[in-house]
Amino acid sequence: MLAPSTSLEKSFLERSAKMARAKNAIGREAAKLVREGDTVVLDSGTTTRYVARYLASRHNVTVVTTSLAVLEELAGSPSVQVRLTGGVYRRSSHDLTGNSVVDVLGGIYADKVFFGAAALSFHRGVMNFDAEMPSVFLRAARERILVIDSSKIGEEAAYRLCAVEKCDKVVTDKGIKPADLTRLRKLSNVLVAD
Repeated sequence: MLAPSTSLEKSFLERSAKMARAKNAIGREAAKLVREGDTVVLDSGTTTRYVARYLASRHNVTVVTTSLAVLEELAGSPSVQVRLTGGVYRRSSHDLTGNSVVDVLGGIYADKVFFGAAALSFHRGVMNFDAEMPSVFLRAARERILVIDSSKIGEEAAYRLCAVEKCDKVVTDKGIKPADLTRLRKLSNVLVAD
């Protein structure tokens, strides 16, 4: 079933192309945090697609996701099990949404959840343009890891997802401004990808 597209957000492909080199570096760095035997949740952001790309060569990893882009990245990996949440397909994000997502994510407790955001505001927290991204993503794992490129730090979006302090780790790229990095390190554990 297709969901009507009411989002003002840019298309998934347009968002994927922006800051692609930085997102690739972030994905490589973030994937290093996953250990053999881990169960991880990946949201449908464009940066989590790069995390999935670097998980494809891992052994004995389970990935739970709403993202068809993540599924595409991991489809050829014989040692990574992918579990889709089910739901209604959204073209704008190339993902699944709806009650099925909330039900599945509400019933698991993974090792790590990797999630992206449209913005990280030092005043308002981690933000999105997507009102449908359920906060249940943040409760689906023991460790919450925000993957966000430096162009989004210090920006704001339409919807607040969580406080920066709720992120156990933030993985960003070397384009982050030194003052922003100093500020961010006071709020969370920050990894800067080369």
